[in-house]
Amino acid sequence: MTNKSHDTKYKSTILVVDDVPQNLALLGDLLEDAYRVKFANNGEKALRIAASDDPPDIILLDIVMPEIDGFEVCRRLKADPATAAIPVVFVTSKTEIEAEAQGFSLGAVDYISKPVSPPILRARVRTHLRLKHFSDELDETVKLRTKDLVTAQDKLENLIRTGVNLGRERDRMVLLRKTLFGGITLLNCDAGTLYIATERKTLRFAMRTNSDEESSFEIPLYDESGVPVERYMATWCALHNEPIIVDDVYAETRFDVSGAKKMDAETGYRTISMLTVPLSPREGEVIGVLQFLNALDPESSEVIPFPPELIRFVTAMAAQAAVALDNHQLIEAQKDLMDAMIMLIAGAIDTKSHYTGGHCERVPELGLMLAEAACAMTEGPLADFSFKTDDEWREFRIGAWLHDCGKVTTPEYVVDKASKLETLYNRIHEIRMRFEVLLRDARINQLEAIVQGADATAALARYEARKAQLADDFAFIAECNLGGEFMAPDKIKRLQCIAEETWQRHYDDQLGLVPAELKRYTEEPEALPATEKLLADKPHHIVPRTDKRSVDPKWGFKVEVPENLYNHGEIYNLSIGRGTLTEEERFKINEHVMQSLIMLEQLPLPKNMKRVPEYAGTHHETLVGTGYPRKLTGTELSVPTRIMAIADIFEALTASDRPYKNAKTLSESIKTLAFFKKDKHIDPDLFDLLLTSGVYKRYADKYLLPEQIDEVDIGKFLN
Repeated sequence: MTNKSHDTKYKSTILVVDDVPQNLALLGDLLEDAYRVKFANNGEKALRIAASDDPPDIILLDIVMPEIDGFEVCRRLKADPATAAIPVVFVTSKTEIEAEAQGFSLGAVDYISKPVSPPILRARVRTHLRLKHFSDELDETVKLRTKDLVTAQDKLENLIRTGVNLGRERDRMVLLRKTLFGGITLLNCDAGTLYIATERKTLRFAMRTNSDEESSFEIPLYDESGVPVERYMATWCALHNEPIIVDDVYAETRFDVSGAKKMDAETGYRTISMLTVPLSPREGEVIGVLQFLNALDPESSEVIPFPPELIRFVTAMAAQAAVALDNHQLIEAQKDLMDAMIMLIAGAIDTKSHYTGGHCERVPELGLMLAEAACAMTEGPLADFSFKTDDEWREFRIGAWLHDCGKVTTPEYVVDKASKLETLYNRIHEIRMRFEVLLRDARINQLEAIVQGADATAALARYEARKAQLADDFAFIAECNLGGEFMAPDKIKRLQCIAEETWQRHYDDQLGLVPAELKRYTEEPEALPATEKLLADKPHHIVPRTDKRSVDPKWGFKVEVPENLYNHGEIYNLSIGRGTLTEEERFKINEHVMQSLIMLEQLPLPKNMKRVPEYAGTHHETLVGTGYPRKLTGTELSVPTRIMAIADIFEALTASDRPYKNAKTLSESIKTLAFFKKDKHIDPDLFDLLLTSGVYKRYADKYLLPEQIDEVDIGKFLN
């Protein structure tokens, strides 16, 4: 026969089923020189052989004898899963169409009628065997391909999951860890290392599988002369943006692998296969390198070379990781820039007024101290309060830093106004010059009287009396200007009497003024010389309010808005009851909170920063709705905003750089703050926490002058 190779390859075995010796002999003669033949002379034996551990490749079934019901045997063979796939060929003398049809209906693959021609029998058996073996080979190929497909699908699903997880992660160290271990899972390898490219043109050893700590160890990408360092796999990969596969580290000659060998010697680990992949978020840029060690066979767990077909998967994962890391670095850079800009604004506000320098720095510091103490509470009314994420802490910190950002719109001469007549300068000098003119006039009157023959002694006495009166009046006005004492009605009456004094102006008071100033001079120019009162509230002292933004109803501010922006009237200012600020100036200072809210609420803040305006713009509200600018009540004020109110007030009380007050001691400041608590201007629980947690003392040690720090009996102020 010419089919020996085929038979040897597939070990073809034929089961011949017949109870007639002549037929068995005939079939045996026809087949035994080409195929291995097994014989059965009954149906049960045939079924046992077919279902054995060494089943035949084809069954020749003779159905002519009643002792062997061929149709029944065939039916049972096809019904049993263990034998259903074996081809069955009917060899029979029954040629009826019905019998042939019945055979095929039972699953037979051929129907051969006797007498059988040996060439025809061998040819048809050979054809069915080839089809059977081809089918088996195809099944095996399909199984292998299916296995490969399932593996690829698993890798793809792993890749997608890793990409999703990397895209969602916001913690840098967790992101690095997921990147490294995602690659290890994808490649089914033993270990890995991650390097991050630095601005110093180096690769920094960032993470490895047995440690979450970043290292300061770095590999330079260029030597001192600027030549690329290409002898290491990691640096070559970073410089060329291409992956590297090494099947056997100890047989490697292209790259310097002494580091891996040294580590093996120190740890007892055996590095064999290595794969190095660049982290490249975009064309031509590498921000890091992933290096994997010892690929493992999925079935035996033996170390094998990294399969080349996995390179595309790990490269895709590395690209996703690179984009995630790059985005994280960009976000962190944006955060750093935002924080720097915020601190720059706060510093500029503090620098704008040397009297309040450091206020925008100290309030956030105190606010964070008190917030940390509140978050540490496990019982009481503050037990449920906490900042659960870094974003929530950052949101509060930024709100605290920006709590006075509206002061950029407040003129410093208003913030710094230390005397009643102060604008850009202290106008007491103008008043003094008028007294100088009146004194000069008195002297001239004395001399003219003597020239005209009046009694010199009497003229001198009148002059001295006038001089004393002017000196006393000016001293009184100068004292009123300081704003140190309450302006009682008798003082205001005397001020008004002094104002009625007159002097002569000989020059046009509108010369040298810019157009904006001239617009306020609505009165007709007087003929010169003009008689002027010593003190006056003139029309041009009024600066009208033109900007209506802060009083727009859409902001929800509930404040009394003065008609004018400023009133620089001399009598008006000197008559201020307490302090140095007019109603208009006090509104302008308070308006900084409204300006803060207007500026911050117009910003397109991200979701995790949405409460910044709330934290920054409510520190002047009270628990009873008497604060500003929205007259919120306790139910509308969150714990962080209540913390901000205490921080702002306590900083102001303890500040030693204010022009309008002397520095208070620590105990005096706590006592004053306790009155705010009693009046429900501040949260009583947070006030108590300020004392019991020791935050007040820690803040004092850091920011107060030594002479301000005294003993505080906190028991007197607690509930």
